[in-house]
Amino acid sequence: MKKAIEVSDLHVSYHGKQVLEHVSFQFECGNLIGIIGPNGAGKSTMLKGLLGLIPKDAGSITFGNEHVDAVRKKIAYVPQRSNIDWDFPIVVKDTVLLGTYPRLGLFRRPKKADKEWALACLEKVGMEEYANSQIGELSGGQQQRVFLARALAQEAAYFFLDEPFVGIDVSSEEVIIKILKDLRDEGKTIFVVHHDLTKVEKYFDGLVLINKELIDAGPVKQVFQPEKLQKAYQSPFTGLGMLGVGV
Repeated sequence: MKKAIEVSDLHVSYHGKQVLEHVSFQFECGNLIGIIGPNGAGKSTMLKGLLGLIPKDAGSITFGNEHVDAVRKKIAYVPQRSNIDWDFPIVVKDTVLLGTYPRLGLFRRPKKADKEWALACLEKVGMEEYANSQIGELSGGQQQRVFLARALAQEAAYFFLDEPFVGIDVSSEEVIIKILKDLRDEGKTIFVVHHDLTKVEKYFDGLVLINKELIDAGPVKQVFQPEKLQKAYQSPFTGLGMLGVGV
């Protein structure tokens, strides 16, 4: 199998303070990977460092043996909802249409086929009836679905989602995870910053467990172990039995 991503000794600082160090892992294509760890562990910082959205201090990152800049158009990024300006005056269908722009290139306007594709992506997430609504008028779950539709419109090979399930309704979460699993089955590679440990085994194939440094990375069964979680969360984890983690 072709390696989708390979990270070697990544160090990242944020606002002059080192947040992450000694992070190395690799995953093959066609995996749905959770990034987990306690609050302040550096999960979002790592995601941004992988994508070159913030500079790294050291280390190397390759996507299919290529630098991130060479595959930028193949990467879809969905930031945390709290980082998005929901007052920006744009309707849902135009938000999704933005996903086609990396493929179109500079100064090329979307054609009829691009607009039809954007609407098809909106249908896939069950939001077609809101096509002409202002993005800021939607609920949290609906907004997250729209941003996933924008990512789908990009026809990316790599998807990075930062806390997509925070503050959304159950039905939206079910829709989103089903689509992510479908993308995985199509051979795409998906990374999700995630906080709800009760759903880790149900949602993901692989995990990256961090707390300012790498605790472990690999298949869920390898990483999602009591002693590793205790090390990451610095907690005795008395609820591990409830999480379905062997003790």
